[in-house]
Amino acid sequence: MRRLVVFNNLTLDGVMQAPGHPDEDRRDGFEHGGWAIPYQDEVIGEVAAEGMAAGGPLLFGRWTYESMHSNWADRTDNPFSEVLAKSQKYVATRNLTEPPAWENTTLLRGEAADTVPTIKAQDGQDIVTMGSGRLLDTLVRHDLVDRFMLLIHPLILGSGAELFSEQHQVELELVDVKPTTTGVIIATYDRADRPEK
Repeated sequence: MRRLVVFNNLTLDGVMQAPGHPDEDRRDGFEHGGWAIPYQDEVIGEVAAEGMAAGGPLLFGRWTYESMHSNWADRTDNPFSEVLAKSQKYVATRNLTEPPAWENTTLLRGEAADTVPTIKAQDGQDIVTMGSGRLLDTLVRHDLVDRFMLLIHPLILGSGAELFSEQHQVELELVDVKPTTTGVIIATYDRADRPEK
Protein backbone atom coordinates (compact mmCIF):
# COMPACT_ATOMS: atom_id res chain seq x y z
CA MET A 1 0.00 0.00 0.00
CA ARG A 2 1.28 3.48 -0.77
CA ARG A 3 0.83 6.69 1.15
CA LEU A 4 -1.27 9.67 0.16
CA VAL A 5 0.64 12.91 0.78
CA VAL A 6 -0.90 16.39 0.80
CA PHE A 7 1.54 19.08 -0.39
CA ASN A 8 -0.01 22.54 -0.01
CA ASN A 9 0.77 26.19 0.52
CA LEU A 10 -1.28 27.90 3.20
CA THR A 11 -1.37 31.09 5.17
CA LEU A 12 -1.12 31.30 8.93
CA ASP A 13 -4.93 31.51 9.07
CA GLY A 14 -5.26 28.36 6.95
CA VAL A 15 -6.12 29.86 3.54
CA MET A 16 -4.97 27.74 0.60
CA GLN A 17 -6.84 29.47 -2.24
CA ALA A 18 -4.88 30.73 -5.26
CA PRO A 19 -1.30 30.84 -3.97
CA GLY A 20 0.26 30.83 -7.45
CA HIS A 21 -1.02 33.83 -9.41
CA PRO A 22 -3.63 36.60 -9.27
CA ASP A 23 -6.16 34.94 -11.57
CA GLU A 24 -5.68 31.39 -10.34
CA ASP A 25 -8.95 31.18 -8.45
CA ARG A 26 -11.27 34.17 -8.04
CA ARG A 27 -14.21 32.11 -6.78
CA ASP A 28 -16.32 33.84 -4.14
CA GLY A 29 -14.68 37.18 -5.02
CA PHE A 30 -11.19 36.18 -3.81
CA GLU A 31 -8.83 39.07 -4.57
CA HIS A 32 -5.56 37.89 -2.99
CA GLY A 33 -4.35 35.46 -5.66
CA GLY A 34 -0.61 34.98 -5.97
CA TRP A 35 0.05 35.50 -2.25
CA ALA A 36 2.76 32.80 -2.08
CA ILE A 37 4.97 34.16 -4.87
CA PRO A 38 6.86 36.80 -2.80
CA TYR A 39 7.91 34.06 -0.36
CA GLN A 40 9.60 31.74 -2.88
CA ASP A 41 13.26 30.99 -2.16
CA GLU A 42 15.88 28.31 -2.76
CA VAL A 43 14.68 26.16 0.12
CA ILE A 44 11.14 25.96 -1.28
CA GLY A 45 12.55 25.33 -4.76
CA GLU A 46 14.70 22.47 -3.48
CA VAL A 47 11.81 20.86 -1.58
CA ALA A 48 9.52 21.13 -4.62
CA ALA A 49 12.21 19.77 -6.95
CA GLU A 50 12.90 16.88 -4.58
CA GLY A 51 9.21 15.99 -4.52
CA MET A 52 8.90 16.21 -8.31
CA ALA A 53 12.05 14.13 -8.80
CA ALA A 54 10.50 11.30 -6.77
CA GLY A 55 8.24 10.71 -9.76
CA GLY A 56 5.17 9.48 -7.90
CA PRO A 57 1.64 9.90 -9.20
CA LEU A 58 -0.40 13.05 -8.64
CA LEU A 59 -4.02 13.19 -7.51
CA PHE A 60 -6.22 16.19 -8.24
CA GLY A 61 -9.81 17.23 -7.91
CA ARG A 62 -11.44 18.22 -11.22
CA TRP A 63 -11.16 21.98 -10.75
CA THR A 64 -7.48 21.88 -9.75
CA TYR A 65 -6.67 19.48 -12.57
CA GLU A 66 -8.24 21.77 -15.15
CA SER A 67 -6.42 24.79 -13.68
CA MET A 68 -3.08 22.94 -13.64
CA HIS A 69 -3.59 21.77 -17.21
CA SER A 70 -4.38 25.26 -18.50
CA ASN A 71 -1.37 26.78 -16.68
CA TRP A 72 1.27 24.10 -17.23
CA ALA A 73 0.55 21.84 -20.19
CA ASP A 74 1.94 24.16 -22.88
CA ARG A 75 4.74 25.83 -20.91
CA THR A 76 8.35 25.24 -21.87
CA ASP A 77 10.03 27.89 -19.68
CA ASN A 78 10.75 25.66 -16.66
CA PRO A 79 11.70 22.08 -15.77
CA PHE A 80 8.43 21.33 -13.94
CA SER A 81 6.31 21.32 -17.12
CA GLU A 82 8.00 18.22 -18.50
CA VAL A 83 7.88 16.46 -15.15
CA LEU A 84 4.16 17.23 -14.79
CA ALA A 85 3.48 15.98 -18.31
CA LYS A 86 5.31 12.69 -17.70
CA SER A 87 3.80 12.11 -14.24
CA GLN A 88 0.84 9.79 -13.84
CA LYS A 89 -2.10 12.04 -12.98
CA TYR A 90 -5.33 10.88 -11.40
CA VAL A 91 -8.43 13.07 -11.36
CA ALA A 92 -11.18 12.36 -8.85
CA THR A 93 -14.34 13.46 -10.64
CA ARG A 94 -18.07 12.96 -10.78
CA ASN A 95 -18.46 15.19 -13.85
CA LEU A 96 -15.68 14.66 -16.38
CA THR A 97 -16.51 12.06 -19.01
CA GLU A 98 -14.39 13.01 -22.02
CA PRO A 99 -10.90 11.58 -22.39
CA PRO A 100 -8.44 13.88 -20.59
CA ALA A 101 -6.43 16.26 -22.74
CA TRP A 102 -3.25 16.00 -20.65
CA GLU A 103 -1.11 12.94 -21.30
CA ASN A 104 -0.80 10.28 -18.60
CA THR A 105 -4.12 11.21 -16.99
CA THR A 106 -6.61 8.72 -15.60
CA LEU A 107 -10.10 9.74 -14.51
CA LEU A 108 -11.30 8.24 -11.23
CA ARG A 109 -15.03 8.46 -11.92
CA GLY A 110 -17.43 8.38 -9.02
CA GLU A 111 -17.00 9.13 -5.35
CA ALA A 112 -13.40 9.77 -4.23
CA ALA A 113 -14.05 7.85 -1.02
CA ASP A 114 -14.55 4.76 -3.21
CA THR A 115 -12.03 5.33 -6.01
CA VAL A 116 -8.96 6.68 -4.18
CA PRO A 117 -8.51 3.60 -1.94
CA THR A 118 -8.07 1.48 -5.09
CA ILE A 119 -5.00 3.47 -6.21
CA LYS A 120 -3.64 3.64 -2.66
CA ALA A 121 -3.83 -0.15 -2.42
CA GLN A 122 -1.45 -0.54 -5.37
CA ASP A 123 2.28 -0.96 -4.94
CA GLY A 124 4.45 2.00 -5.86
CA GLN A 125 5.50 5.47 -4.86
CA ASP A 126 3.58 7.91 -2.71
CA ILE A 127 0.61 9.66 -4.31
CA VAL A 128 0.79 13.46 -3.96
CA THR A 129 -2.19 15.80 -3.85
CA MET A 130 -1.74 19.55 -4.43
CA GLY A 131 -4.51 22.13 -4.11
CA SER A 132 -7.82 20.32 -4.49
CA GLY A 133 -9.55 21.71 -1.37
CA ARG A 134 -12.93 20.03 -1.86
CA LEU A 135 -11.28 16.71 -2.59
CA LEU A 136 -9.12 17.08 0.53
CA ASP A 137 -12.19 17.46 2.71
CA THR A 138 -13.37 14.09 1.42
CA LEU A 139 -9.95 12.45 1.76
CA VAL A 140 -9.54 13.61 5.38
CA ARG A 141 -13.12 12.73 6.32
CA HIS A 142 -12.60 9.18 5.00
CA ASP A 143 -9.21 8.73 6.68
CA LEU A 144 -7.24 8.51 3.41
CA VAL A 145 -4.43 11.05 4.01
CA ASP A 146 -1.22 9.68 5.50
CA ARG A 147 1.07 12.74 5.43
CA PHE A 148 0.66 16.53 5.30
CA MET A 149 3.56 18.57 3.93
CA LEU A 150 2.49 22.15 4.56
CA LEU A 151 4.26 25.32 3.45
CA ILE A 152 2.99 27.71 6.12
CA HIS A 153 3.43 31.35 5.08
CA PRO A 154 3.82 34.26 7.53
CA LEU A 155 0.69 35.91 6.21
CA ILE A 156 -2.90 36.34 7.40
CA LEU A 157 -5.44 37.02 4.64
CA GLY A 158 -8.68 36.88 6.63
CA SER A 159 -10.67 35.41 3.72
CA GLY A 160 -10.45 32.63 1.17
CA ALA A 161 -10.91 28.88 0.99
CA GLU A 162 -9.20 27.17 3.91
CA LEU A 163 -7.34 23.88 3.91
CA PHE A 164 -9.65 22.42 6.52
CA SER A 165 -13.02 23.91 5.72
CA GLU A 166 -14.81 21.12 7.55
CA GLN A 167 -14.07 19.98 11.08
CA HIS A 168 -12.30 16.63 11.37
CA GLN A 169 -10.26 15.40 14.30
CA VAL A 170 -6.96 14.02 13.05
CA GLU A 171 -3.98 13.42 15.32
CA LEU A 172 -0.65 14.20 13.67
CA GLU A 173 3.00 13.78 14.53
CA LEU A 174 5.58 16.36 13.42
CA VAL A 175 8.33 14.51 11.53
CA ASP A 176 10.25 17.35 9.86
CA VAL A 177 10.51 21.15 9.89
CA LYS A 178 12.42 23.33 7.44
CA PRO A 179 12.48 27.11 7.83
CA THR A 180 13.03 29.18 4.70
CA THR A 181 14.81 32.49 4.23
CA THR A 182 11.45 34.25 3.76
CA GLY A 183 9.75 33.09 6.95
CA VAL A 184 7.86 30.14 5.46
CA ILE A 185 7.89 27.02 7.61
CA ILE A 186 7.76 23.72 5.74
CA ALA A 187 6.19 21.37 8.26
CA THR A 188 5.71 17.68 7.59
CA TYR A 189 3.20 15.76 9.68
CA ASP A 190 2.41 12.05 9.59
CA ARG A 191 -0.70 10.46 10.94
CA ALA A 192 0.10 9.62 14.54
CA ASP A 193 -1.77 6.33 14.30
CA ARG A 194 -0.07 4.97 11.16
CA PRO A 195 3.09 2.87 10.97
CA GLU A 196 5.98 4.44 9.08
CA LYS A 197 6.41 3.34 5.48
